[in-house]
Amino acid sequence: MAAPSPAVLRKTHKALSSFFTLRAITSNLRQLSGPAAAGKFQPQEHDDPSSSPAFTFSSSEESQSSTRNEEDPIYLKGPVKKNNNPSAPSESVSMPMSFMTGSIVGKRFYNKVTTRQADDGNGWTVMLDYRTLKTPSKRPLKCPTHSLAMAIAAEWEYQQMDGIRPFTMPLMKLACTAFERVPLTRVKVLENLMKKFNQDLVFCRAPGDNDLTRGVLECQVEKIDPLLKWLQSEFGYKPVVYSSFFGGKQENGLVTAIESLLKGTTDCELAAIDAIAASAHSLVIAIAMLRGRLSIDEAIELIRLEEDLQVDSWGLVEGGHDVDIADLRVQISSAAVFLGLSRKN
Repeated sequence: MAAPSPAVLRKTHKALSSFFTLRAITSNLRQLSGPAAAGKFQPQEHDDPSSSPAFTFSSSEESQSSTRNEEDPIYLKGPVKKNNNPSAPSESVSMPMSFMTGSIVGKRFYNKVTTRQADDGNGWTVMLDYRTLKTPSKRPLKCPTHSLAMAIAAEWEYQQMDGIRPFTMPLMKLACTAFERVPLTRVKVLENLMKKFNQDLVFCRAPGDNDLTRGVLECQVEKIDPLLKWLQSEFGYKPVVYSSFFGGKQENGLVTAIESLLKGTTDCELAAIDAIAASAHSLVIAIAMLRGRLSIDEAIELIRLEEDLQVDSWGLVEGGHDVDIADLRVQISSAAVFLGLSRKN
């Protein structure tokens, strides 16, 4: 399989560029450089001629030996040592469960980040020097596409020498969710998504008999109605809109159609849908992005429709609205990019 061009990685970085606006807000986040600029794309030579083609980032910085945090160690696991040689190098690295929560998990302990095809030929893995990257449950992180593996490798190449920061690795977090949590909790994920479907953001309308909300209603009709018409044409049922605080109830046919669509998704697709729906408070927006109906910017515009109108009227609160906007862009952009890169076609 031919390695994708560096343009794939640059497009990924561009879609996630809003994430790095948090640098100006987060005091402990050092200046980061783009993956295409920080790393050099080099074919890696293997001693074994049967080895799969690899993708390599080269770092100019030398790795430092890490002092392990007693609560959040990075586990280095090697194969059975031959002749009881304790100096034989380890060949895998597993991230602790705190990786999923956002705390710093240890110093950078590697020089090069590479990707290579899995030993069984099914998927792609990320290599930190000679170590295979594993999930928090110590299973090999096996990506369905080379593009996704390269994007995750870029996140690892970004890490600074003084610490590995999971909050700068949204694709890695989504991958761990898709490969580990979704297969075990798929039924609960589906139940949670459908439970909130009737109270979806796009079904709620501001009252039209109030001077304070009349402009909001007009904007909702202009921006959201086209999405509701698409939903009707896609699934054959007209959505019910409401202005009650307690929400409304959609037709059983529409609910059944949405549930059937979710049941037919892959683990990666469901992980992305769940992430988008949680940030957007809208399963409809997540499905529209899955089907290609909404772009990242269009989705964010609909999600922030009412709040942006309030900001236009009353002003933006620094350290509040701007942080919320940056965080929303990170969540929506990373999920959308993960969704696109995980697809084989």
